[in-house]
Amino acid sequence: MTNPFEHLFEYKFYMPRVGLNDILEIIIIAFLVYHVLRWAKNTRLWSLLKGIVVILIFILIVYMFEMTTLMWLIEKLFTIAITAIIVILQPELRKALDDLGRKNLFSNVFSFGDPKYSGRFSDKTLNEIVRACVEMGKVRTGALIVIQQNYPLTEYERTGIAVDGIVTSQLLINIFEHNTPLHDGAVIIHGDRVVSATCYLPLSNNTGIGKELGTRHRAGIGASEATDALIIIVSEETGKISVAYEGVLEKSVDSDRLRERLRILQNKHEEEAPVKHFARKARVRK
Repeated sequence: MTNPFEHLFEYKFYMPRVGLNDILEIIIIAFLVYHVLRWAKNTRLWSLLKGIVVILIFILIVYMFEMTTLMWLIEKLFTIAITAIIVILQPELRKALDDLGRKNLFSNVFSFGDPKYSGRFSDKTLNEIVRACVEMGKVRTGALIVIQQNYPLTEYERTGIAVDGIVTSQLLINIFEHNTPLHDGAVIIHGDRVVSATCYLPLSNNTGIGKELGTRHRAGIGASEATDALIIIVSEETGKISVAYEGVLEKSVDSDRLRERLRILQNKHEEEAPVKHFARKARVRK
């Protein structure tokens, strides 16, 4: 009688060689999978994954039992299903690509923007913005101020009226004064200048926003979700100041806190300034 396990000892275990390229590939794949799952957790894809898992189990059963008709249908519908998923997740995919674009490694080195609209704003501009918001809050004048950073806001500027004026508290207060031609919409500030007024901003689709917040706050949150700008909102109903940044709304901000938030933004541009200055000098030498 033969031993059924005797053939097992005839085979030698094969241990593949793991090189530097293999290790690098594993790290890259792990990095991509981690960030895709992290991104999916905050989108509708996370809720769709459960349904996708059920469908994959069904497909596995179909192939195990060789159900030819269902196998044929699955093969024909596979391309359509992929296209449908892309259409359903289009807003999330666009936002993911926007986030990737904001983290461009070359944006800080190769800056081709107009020097008149430098991203950094002065201490005077900071104080003028704070003073205007406090004064408008006292008299309950609604305001929506967008402070641009690296992300271009050209598509929003086009919806408004060009101003191109130095930032002063008097200018901002006059723009948002009731019954004036420019009071409706948002003001976009880039550097030390008011670029445009009466601009329309995208409304946020976040269902977690409280019902007590109106269109002005939803527009501020929506713009902060779509860009890297900091948005200041002054409520017309309560006179309270709010700050929206990266999709997060900080409500009931006093003058000191508003000054602190603007100072953080200002310091961020100061850290980027030496690199951009070096890049501009290099281009001049060429």
